[in-house]
Amino acid sequence: MGMTGGVKSIMATITDAYLKMQQELHVNPKYGVASLSYAPLVRNVFDQSRSRSISDYGAGKCNLKIGLERTGLKNFDYFPYDPVFPEYGPPKKADLVCCIDVLEHIEPDLIDNVIDDLGRITVKFGFFTIATGPAVKVLSDGRNAHLIQKPTSWWLPKLVRHFEIDHLQHQDAHGFWVIVKPVMK
Repeated sequence: MGMTGGVKSIMATITDAYLKMQQELHVNPKYGVASLSYAPLVRNVFDQSRSRSISDYGAGKCNLKIGLERTGLKNFDYFPYDPVFPEYGPPKKADLVCCIDVLEHIEPDLIDNVIDDLGRITVKFGFFTIATGPAVKVLSDGRNAHLIQKPTSWWLPKLVRHFEIDHLQHQDAHGFWVIVKPVMK
């Protein structure tokens, strides 16, 4: 993980067994498309924060980049990260870190490590979406694809260890999205 600009994770963020299950899910072309619908909102945050770079944490097939380009955004540095796609390299610091439809899929024992990772790479702002209920998809072992199905009140203490909450928006019964700023240490 010696890539320039990369941030080497100190702690595990995914187990080998779960990585294999995620690789199986990513074969489905309809898995990992949520970021397309959030692209206009991400574009707005990007513009208002005068960002130059985006780190897409849990990028999947890089649909966020496709969606942002559809909004007309052209000149930006895009850094995808996803353990399913090792060719992307390690997570990289960016002005705006996006983590869309990812956190609820993280193994419960590793969620704090993932949020730590997000805290390490967020320079100006983070845009995270979190589903709070079950997914339609099921893992090969029979578990629901949303390994963590917890209310907003469960997530907020985890997020505020690294971030100030700039804006939080609930989405009916489906979850919420949040814009965060790193806590100055």
